[in-house]
Amino acid sequence: MSDTVLDEWQIILKQKKVELENCQKEHHVSSCLKCEKLLNCELRDAYVKAVYDSMSKGKGGGFEF
Repeated sequence: MSDTVLDEWQIILKQKKVELENCQKEHHVSSCLKCEKLLNCELRDAYVKAVYDSMSKGKGGGFEF
């Protein structure tokens, strides 16, 4: 067991990562870039948001692609 304590943002990020990896397995792709739904994928968008939130700890600010 790790001594690292996860904050709420890291927990959400881990959950979104698992969801994304499960989706990739379901669609038989090793990367979202290989998926035909890439540009309209709510799951991937939620993962990207979780990555940003885990870095900013939800403090906001602009983050546009």
